[in-house]
Amino acid sequence: MSKRVAVIDIGSNSVRLVIYEKTSRFAFHLLNESKSKVRLSQNAYQNDGNLSLEAMDRTLDTLRDFLSIIASYKARKTLCIATSALRDAPNKKELLQRAKKELKLNIKIIDGQKEAYLGAIACANLLPIQKDSLTIDIGGGSTEFAIINDKDVSSTISLDLGTVRIKELFCDYKKKNEAIKYIDEKLSVLDNFNASTLVGIGGTFRALSSAILIRKKYPLNKLHAFSYSANELYDYLSLVIEAEEYELKKLGIKSDRFDVIKPGALILQRVLKKLSIKDVITSGVGVREGAFLADLLRNSKDRFPEHYSISTRFILDSHISEKPIANHLNYLAKRIFDLTHKHLGIDESYRRDLSIAAKLYPCGNSIHFYSKNKHSYYILQSALEYGFTHKQITLISTLCKYAKKKLPASSHIQKYKELLPEKNTLNALSFILSLSVSLVAHRPRDVKYDFVFEDGVLSINSDESLRLCKESFSRLDTIENLKVIF
Repeated sequence: MSKRVAVIDIGSNSVRLVIYEKTSRFAFHLLNESKSKVRLSQNAYQNDGNLSLEAMDRTLDTLRDFLSIIASYKARKTLCIATSALRDAPNKKELLQRAKKELKLNIKIIDGQKEAYLGAIACANLLPIQKDSLTIDIGGGSTEFAIINDKDVSSTISLDLGTVRIKELFCDYKKKNEAIKYIDEKLSVLDNFNASTLVGIGGTFRALSSAILIRKKYPLNKLHAFSYSANELYDYLSLVIEAEEYELKKLGIKSDRFDVIKPGALILQRVLKKLSIKDVITSGVGVREGAFLADLLRNSKDRFPEHYSISTRFILDSHISEKPIANHLNYLAKRIFDLTHKHLGIDESYRRDLSIAAKLYPCGNSIHFYSKNKHSYYILQSALEYGFTHKQITLISTLCKYAKKKLPASSHIQKYKELLPEKNTLNALSFILSLSVSLVAHRPRDVKYDFVFEDGVLSINSDESLRLCKESFSRLDTIENLKVIF
């Protein structure tokens, strides 16, 4: 696979571009993201699905700009896919032929089931999803669904439900009851679906979740993997649906979505009313990422290897030059955790989070040595994304912020209290990481430690003098129920 790959997604509302760069076999990061609201399907549903000349011109102008961006990044492969707006258009050949002739760009129209599948594999691979999850991608012309169960994607469905479609067929004529009837009839295919979690894909869902995130003063400014209760979403949708246009801004909706947010909210509300959804999770990835992953993972059944973490690997590739030190920190933290976690009352589930924090702690060195903790914290809060919950991101970044320093500050704990574990657990994990960092003060990679833990006392012995380790340890805040002796 090429090192840099561009993906163009032509939808009913927007045309979007993403460019990814691989840093190792499976790890990657985003180099560029661009979009333009071309409204390709504008007035199409009132015109038997035909695309207008003006809409096609807008789209081609945007594609021309996108190709210039792609060339500037020297991407070696470009995937260009189109969804509902072109699927439905009787005059789609005109746009396809113009794109090929004027831009030398081949546009691939994918069917609804493929669209649902690509969105779902992006979520299955890049979100912390367990089982019994239903993806929903509300676009301008169609809405796609799929079931995810332990990263397996099934039951892909595409329906002729979309924000622009509902707007032009019903909402423009204030026919809300007719719209509800139409939506409910389409949703009858979900009668036998069972899912406890709804995974929201696409611009409509992100716009709604973004507004909810701001309204509830959520402490982490990250939309991908933002989760909350279905009841919260349902109540907010009711406000949006009943709001006058001038009230939408007060509800946190941006003006460029005023005309399509109500149809999208209505579709989503009818889905929640029909199914027994308990929780919702917001996806920052979708069809574009799915197209990229289908290419990247084409020999791996569209899934990453077991226990593989894309974000962890990317940070290691891009920000950590001395990987043996990172691996040694990882080993020490896990060894100390295994000996002490029962005594300290730490749930074993935190072992993985501590392990990742230890391995990635040195990443801030790539920015500035003297402020490495601060930079590690910001790198991890931002880049530790795919496959992690917000609680995990907050815990891992917090541990690295305070490593080899004092225990987490009360002000920090208060700010992120809904995302951090209780104070005793947090302090214990922080202490274990700081102790591990102290134990690599000598830097040689062949220092052998002998750990013995009895009656709340951790004895650390070695053939080395451990002078620097002891000095580093002496500066740490300690915890009450664990004594360390050298």
